[in-house]
Amino acid sequence: MPSVPSVVNPNWRQRVDQIVDEQFDRLVALRRHLHAHPEPSGEELETSLHLYQLLGDRGLTVRMGPEGRGVLVDSGHQSAAKRVGLRGDIDALHIADGKQAAYCSTRPGVMHACGHDAHTTCVVGAAVALDTLAREGALPNPVTWRAILQPSEETATGAAAMVEAGAVECVDSLFALHVDPRITTGAVGVRPGVLTAFAEMMRIEVHGRGGHAARPHESRDPIAAAAQLLTTIYQFIPRATDSQEAVVVSFGQVTGGDTANVIPEVVTLRGTLRTLDAAVRQRTIDHLHHLAHGVSAITGTRIEIDLEVSLPSVDNDPALTKLIAAEAHDLLGPTGVLPIARASMGSEDFAFYGPHTPLTMFRLGCAADPPGPGLHTPAFDIDERCLAVGAKLLARAVVAASE
Repeated sequence: MPSVPSVVNPNWRQRVDQIVDEQFDRLVALRRHLHAHPEPSGEELETSLHLYQLLGDRGLTVRMGPEGRGVLVDSGHQSAAKRVGLRGDIDALHIADGKQAAYCSTRPGVMHACGHDAHTTCVVGAAVALDTLAREGALPNPVTWRAILQPSEETATGAAAMVEAGAVECVDSLFALHVDPRITTGAVGVRPGVLTAFAEMMRIEVHGRGGHAARPHESRDPIAAAAQLLTTIYQFIPRATDSQEAVVVSFGQVTGGDTANVIPEVVTLRGTLRTLDAAVRQRTIDHLHHLAHGVSAITGTRIEIDLEVSLPSVDNDPALTKLIAAEAHDLLGPTGVLPIARASMGSEDFAFYGPHTPLTMFRLGCAADPPGPGLHTPAFDIDERCLAVGAKLLARAVVAASE
């Protein structure tokens, strides 16, 4: 591979698009393979190995992430002053696939319901396009890039682990995408500044005193206390928050007890707290502890609140967001670039890369006729034509950001 482009190609964007189009069938095959063989957060060993071999076979520099999960891929062309990063995520969710398709999940109770298979495929497609351009000597300027294919996005631990492993060392900017079934395939959503919410992953344990269901007065019922706590939080967190401030508290798991006629010792609640403002976040956390203390006093139980993971918000760099918007305008036309009016209350552990390098994430339309089946639902699927759009935009962004 030449160390510098042998010919400056003024039509490099068209060549990027052509390369992606030429490999489109392989991208679809990769996405379907990942979709059919999902692995949840913390178990992405086979997925990582598959991607490691796929990209290593091209002669790219590849290394595994911590504990054999995740892959870091570096360009063979290393002469540019700037290193531009691309991030994809590889983990699936504990949701049973409800689709009828040839590529349905083969693993019961696990599926790619958030589009991580598509994100990863787009990054791989961009990496192949960039590598091909470099081999052809067709890049307009020196380009050095790194692809970060990270595990455990859904548990908000993967990005931090990859940072610890050196994923963003010497990375000057970082791009990512997220599929959006509310947007038509062939369009993207962009937003400078805050894109996603702060999010706290909560674990609340209510410790009581177990007993016989026939004699509840002899126990300190943690189920009754947990029910009271849930009602109190859902009622009084909103009542203590300015109606113009965004706060969402949701619980998705309640566990406790093994037998219908036995009052258990402990009940565990798991949920999330989401806010858009750091001061509102702290006030809400303080109020949550205050409410728990009150319920504890009333019920005679002990309530422990553990914020297991705290995610910052994704704060899109304005210059990088403008760059993506410009490339999307060139590729898709003016109607293909949609401003995102307001930040999402969803969270993204992509935010953990933010303290280390400027970054931006854009929304990739993935529905032939929006709205498509929602994220995190058993029916979720994509219009696979979006894979080419995502790969082209990511590859274009790397070259443009290297100028």
